[in-house]
Amino acid sequence: MKIVSQIKLPIEYEMELFEKKFLLSMSSKVSLLNRITHYVVNRKGKQMRPMFVFLIAKMTNNGEVNDRTYRGASVIELIHTATLVHDDVVDESNTRRGFFSINALWKNKIAVLVGDYLFSKGLLLSIDNSDFDLLKIISVAIREMSEGELLQIEKARNLDITEDVYFDIIRQKTATLIAACCAMGAQSVNAPKEEVETMRRFGELIGMAFQIKDDLFDYGEEKIGKPTGIDIKEQKMTLPLIYTLNNCSEKEKSWIINSIKNHNKDRKRVKEVIAFVKSKGGLDYAVSKMKEYQQQALLLLLSYPTTLYKESLELMVNYVIDRKK
Repeated sequence: MKIVSQIKLPIEYEMELFEKKFLLSMSSKVSLLNRITHYVVNRKGKQMRPMFVFLIAKMTNNGEVNDRTYRGASVIELIHTATLVHDDVVDESNTRRGFFSINALWKNKIAVLVGDYLFSKGLLLSIDNSDFDLLKIISVAIREMSEGELLQIEKARNLDITEDVYFDIIRQKTATLIAACCAMGAQSVNAPKEEVETMRRFGELIGMAFQIKDDLFDYGEEKIGKPTGIDIKEQKMTLPLIYTLNNCSEKEKSWIINSIKNHNKDRKRVKEVIAFVKSKGGLDYAVSKMKEYQQQALLLLLSYPTTLYKESLELMVNYVIDRKK
């Protein structure tokens, strides 16, 4: 957490004020809802997404933010929280960041309704303040995230994902929300159109690296909150696996596909698949791709003068690929 505190340093004041505004943006006349949203806020993660909004806004606007920046960060966090609540229902997950999920404590129906409520609060926050440009950024992200999830489900059935399709999936599923955070930061301070697009691209590149790092955790030894091999058990096609399938014999390919489709609950078999992927260079390939995205993201910051905000963003890019969970 040391690095995260360092990244947050130049926006500490903004993040404290944001937390107060964010809590207010969730409030309702229904006490059950307030109880649940209070539970959500008290179990928040690192809050990387609002941090991106504030750091980008300050870097592109001489260290200044405004009310729109706070609203943009709140909208992003409301929508992100809504998607997490819905994801836990879809995945039948009983925990989130080591605590009980909302569906585990209050059942699926309430969890779905809470997710819907958070979505509507996010959209209304923009509409009530005529932030239609910010609303468009987040609406595009929601559409892309839904398409990415559905594309993954469609392709996972056949286990025939090419590398191009994989990158399409992770761009929509994961990278699009981080891209929206970065575009939102620039747009909130009325940066020129080209700059907003550059920042969107910056966020997209970080999001791609972030997801590949997540893929790599499936093959690691560390305890990171999800057991090793879980992606294989869930028949998710990750980059190390796709690379291996494209670089092995037909016989080996059949064995991998059979293992994933029919033996994904067999611990020994899953371990054998992990060992095979490692031996074929699947992990090394994924690491090299992740670093490519990292370097491309850093290149987009080069033209900016050195400030605390730029330095924090550079730290963030490096943290994404060096993190341990």
